[in-house]
Amino acid sequence: MNRVDAHHHFWKIDLGIYDWISDDIAGIRRDYQPEHLAPYLKHLGVSQTVLVQAGESLLENDAMLAIADHSDFVAGVVAWVDLTAADAASRLHELAGHDKVKSIRPVLQGIADNDWVLQPEVVSNLRLLPELNLCFDALIQPRHLAVLDQLTDLIPELNVVIDHAAKPVIANGQAAGPDWESGMARLAEKQQIFCKLSGMATEQGPGWQASTLQPVCDHLLSTFGPRRLMWGSDWPVLELVGSYTQWFEAAQQMLSGLSDEDRDWVMGKTAIQFYNL
Repeated sequence: MNRVDAHHHFWKIDLGIYDWISDDIAGIRRDYQPEHLAPYLKHLGVSQTVLVQAGESLLENDAMLAIADHSDFVAGVVAWVDLTAADAASRLHELAGHDKVKSIRPVLQGIADNDWVLQPEVVSNLRLLPELNLCFDALIQPRHLAVLDQLTDLIPELNVVIDHAAKPVIANGQAAGPDWESGMARLAEKQQIFCKLSGMATEQGPGWQASTLQPVCDHLLSTFGPRRLMWGSDWPVLELVGSYTQWFEAAQQMLSGLSDEDRDWVMGKTAIQFYNL
């Protein structure tokens, strides 16, 4: 099968655009580049990846595309654009001209205003994405579930993937809760919305286990189904709580009840189809 990591990052600290890597998470305040990820991919048989923005800067777009142009495994790039900027439309058109740019991701989780993405200028720019064959990565938290529902009503033709399962509040093994469950189920009713099986280990925190994450995975499988669910590592953020291999093996455990065909969708085919890799 063609295994795909649908969500990872690279960064170089000296670019000076990663202020979010604070002293609290100093363990990942170092460079992460293709040569650091490649051994994991080779060992686990992951043949393609989707490289996702980690800094709110056009400078990082250039850095990611330079890597993608010379990489034998980066098949797609999720870029950043300030969707409120006067030149946002021209930036989107420019990015769409690169065949490896597949999606756009504003950092919604870092914006205090839950309704930021519903601003007229933002919606207007997001309406361009389907025309440009670009998708939308929704980096959201549970507080945004109803907002994403409204956004996809406004732009039903927009293909959306929810990053990190909307970051359910599951620290220390607590249950995701009925609000997250019902909100995700509502979004899953819309066929243009997909979801990433990623980031869950970090949300649970140190000592996480596949068995305690199983209920979250099961809810995603029962609502979105294997053909709208895609596995991602969220490496190197993942290294705060575990290794690439640990998370890959945990995913195999959580998906062990699926047929081989359905597991192949989650571990690769869904990402290939969604991002047109």
